[in-house]
Amino acid sequence: MYVPAHFAMDDGAVRELLTRHGAADLVTMTPDGLVATFLPFLHDPDVGASGALLGHLARNNDQWRRPVTGEALVIVRGPDAYVSPSWYPSKREHGRVVPTWNYLTAHVYGRLVVHDDLDWVEALVRRLTAKHEALGAPPWTVDDAPQEFVAGQLRAIVGVELVISRVEAKAKLSQNRSAADVDGVVSGLRARGEHASAAAVRATRP
Repeated sequence: MYVPAHFAMDDGAVRELLTRHGAADLVTMTPDGLVATFLPFLHDPDVGASGALLGHLARNNDQWRRPVTGEALVIVRGPDAYVSPSWYPSKREHGRVVPTWNYLTAHVYGRLVVHDDLDWVEALVRRLTAKHEALGAPPWTVDDAPQEFVAGQLRAIVGVELVISRVEAKAKLSQNRSAADVDGVVSGLRARGEHASAAAVRATRP
């Protein structure tokens, strides 16, 4: 990933992105070429030296059966948004501005481990559910569904674990603009209802 110095993320920001994100793209190189699936992941910082991303695939999705050549890749995304040059006060000063796109992303590389194990998969599903149901009230739990139904659903998925070897991360959030231009971006994003992107830009204001 191309990461100019002013868009580099520190370790704390990377951990926050991996912890807070919802779903991401799992990309593997196989003898038949690249294969990708969008699926929910949970970050576990206590696995191995650098942590792991834990997720699950549908059993009928044969990506988990295909041999992986080299490292696997998970592409994690945070808020992203189009930025209009009309939001910059500098447009009125000199006009030397162009549109751009702001975003947060991390390319997470590592060894892919498959867990075709009901106990492992159930523990993961419970953790994923607890994470995302914490946003609602009242929260749904796995135990709210009939036990036999849950057992059938668990048999239909397979666990995957990316044991992280390295992370390349980038936060392109207008850090290369003046404070006045950043304020203009924040105001423009808020007016458009893109509050998550506005908050991300505001947090990096010079």
